[in-house]
Amino acid sequence: MNIHEKYISRCIQLAQNGLGTTYPNPLVGSVIVHNNIIIGEGWHKKAGEPHAEVNAIQSVRDASLLKTATIYVSLEPCSHFGKTPPCCDLIIKHKIPNVVIGTVDPNIKVAGNGIKRLLEAGINVTVGVLEQDCLELNKRFFTFHEKKRPYIILKWAESQDGFIAPKERFEQKPVWITNPYSRQLVHKWRTEEQAILVGTQTVIDDNPTLNARDWYGKNPVRLILDQNKRVSKESAIFDNQAQTVVFTSLPFATDIENTAEKIIDFKENIAPQIVQTLYEMEIQSVIIEGGKQTLQTFIDAQLWDEARVFIGDKPLYNGIKALQINKTVVQKKHLLTDELILIKNYD
Repeated sequence: MNIHEKYISRCIQLAQNGLGTTYPNPLVGSVIVHNNIIIGEGWHKKAGEPHAEVNAIQSVRDASLLKTATIYVSLEPCSHFGKTPPCCDLIIKHKIPNVVIGTVDPNIKVAGNGIKRLLEAGINVTVGVLEQDCLELNKRFFTFHEKKRPYIILKWAESQDGFIAPKERFEQKPVWITNPYSRQLVHKWRTEEQAILVGTQTVIDDNPTLNARDWYGKNPVRLILDQNKRVSKESAIFDNQAQTVVFTSLPFATDIENTAEKIIDFKENIAPQIVQTLYEMEIQSVIIEGGKQTLQTFIDAQLWDEARVFIGDKPLYNGIKALQINKTVVQKKHLLTDELILIKNYD
């Protein structure tokens, strides 16, 4: 690892502190180095608040050092006025002579213009350091801007013998396949994504709240498929803990607070319609938690980016068979009694 990679790696580490809180903005970290010593650090914490470069510059105790320093940033500094002024202008104002950038910003409002501004100001600019790592850091942001859709995560749990649920249900509550630690991890994931999606039967069978009660953080927007308005208005998903959006073929006609409806054509492939609607809603990521039909719909449409599959240590002996994905397994790990498999869709 060379010196530039060392500090961009630190930028990525800092940026990850903002996961789940910066939407619709990207995750960005910044480090300022003088004579091989870090004199300032910062990351973007929340949309509308100062960007990483601003926080890093403001953390420097002796501003005179900036004129002979290098600022590292995981994503190209912005060049436009949004909720905050352009970071390029601040770098130019402080006469920082060297800028090292992880990757170019795909947002059409930036997209190389920040680099151009810095070069025109006579600043030395290096681009593409640990670029793949920086792209992975902002996989949600890049997918949204380049593919015009949210980053889509599939998640399910299956028993040791390959079932995701029993065929018969005797109570309206979840049948747990995984251990409490795995379930807590899922709640952490919910704080990291903008939305969570389930189908009608999952709501009817489990009456889930789809919140992040077992982890500190923001609840995701709850997305429910309900073609024929079968979901009861008394369901936990309408508890006003988070915004709920119902995809239906009929007007939902509800006065439930913090609930909206989106009309789609269930006679056509619903996955592209949902994805387009989420893009229009500026939702950059969604975790799809089931049931099997809902998950299979997105798999068949090739509209997914990764799958996170838990395998519990107990059998169900009978039930609904788990889904099969013939894609690249990139990671396997154990959470006590459970196995977690991460699958990526590179198509």
